[in-house]
Amino acid sequence: MQIFNSKSRIIVTCSNRLSPWLEKEIKALGFTPVRVFKTGVELFGTMQDCIKLNLQLCCASQVLFSIGEYIANNADDLYKQLIEVEWEKIITADGYFSIGSNVNNPSITNSLYANVRVKDAIVDRFRNQTGNRPNSGPELNKAVIHLYWKEDNAEIFIDTSGESLSKHGYRKIPGKAPMMESLAAATILASNWNCQSAFVNPMCGSGTIAIEAALMATNRKPGLYRSNYAFMHILGYQEEMYLTEYKILEQQVKTVPELKIIATDISEDAIYISKINAGIAGVEEMIEFEVCDFQDTPIPASNGLLYINPEYGDRLGEEEALQTTYSLIGDFMKKKCKGYTGYIFTGNLELAKKIGLKPSRRIEFFTGKIDCRLFEYELYAGTKRTDK
Repeated sequence: MQIFNSKSRIIVTCSNRLSPWLEKEIKALGFTPVRVFKTGVELFGTMQDCIKLNLQLCCASQVLFSIGEYIANNADDLYKQLIEVEWEKIITADGYFSIGSNVNNPSITNSLYANVRVKDAIVDRFRNQTGNRPNSGPELNKAVIHLYWKEDNAEIFIDTSGESLSKHGYRKIPGKAPMMESLAAATILASNWNCQSAFVNPMCGSGTIAIEAALMATNRKPGLYRSNYAFMHILGYQEEMYLTEYKILEQQVKTVPELKIIATDISEDAIYISKINAGIAGVEEMIEFEVCDFQDTPIPASNGLLYINPEYGDRLGEEEALQTTYSLIGDFMKKKCKGYTGYIFTGNLELAKKIGLKPSRRIEFFTGKIDCRLFEYELYAGTKRTDK
């Protein structure tokens, strides 16, 4: 099928503020982005390129392949144009598809209505051309069509991902308030960790940060943990396309025998969950897990990176109690982590002041709708001042 070989606009979406790190990943794969915006990166390529992007990217959410742009003032305008698209050359008549959308048009008060009109156009086209029609519904495990519609500009994409790429497939037990895998990967990229020095993660929770660090150090990509993508359900797909890219994933995995990753938590349940998740990811043996208070976390003598993601406190009583915790984190960093670069990821900027250290960088992120920062601290072993 020609669609797998012809070039078009590709939009790789991500959570808000992850695009700089997504762009870094895309460039590392040899692609040239033409536009970077808050929630994504634009480039040009083929559907085969989309397969590589789906398997390799850690910070992405969806990989969208454009199949047409339209001027549409209302849903009927959109329907009339989409019924002319040769959907029978994209989706099988006995298959299944779903519709996703991002709609901001004054005539649409409910985006689900826009989805229905796209679905109607596809179904009616099939009935007119073949006398048959594919099934449709909300599941994203088969073919997925995406509508982007702003004002009177509409664009239709093949969503080549289906289920979001932001989940990396190894975390079967999420634990309490887990960080999204794509966000964890982006914050590690933002830290500029060299993937060789020690990585210490107190308050590890369900282990996402430590696991992502181990995956990054050994070049294990998310495609190793997932076997179904929406591109597999588009006409013209050949399994060899996927197997070729998957083999590349396997071949690029490397060992780092001297790497030391330490993850601790005061909760036995958290460490139990972390070990299970790390085992599924294939990196349990790379991480030293320990049940202890964060202040008792072992710190290797060599320089390294310290990463803590403490609770934010969403109620008044919690926030007051956490003031002491954040202050103790600052003491721990000053006294026990000299020579390290420290990182604190938090969604409570007032609590961060209790750390009592001046950050060298403040990197903006979101987790859900919470405005967050990744604070960087240079924890000098001696004095920063040099004697003349």
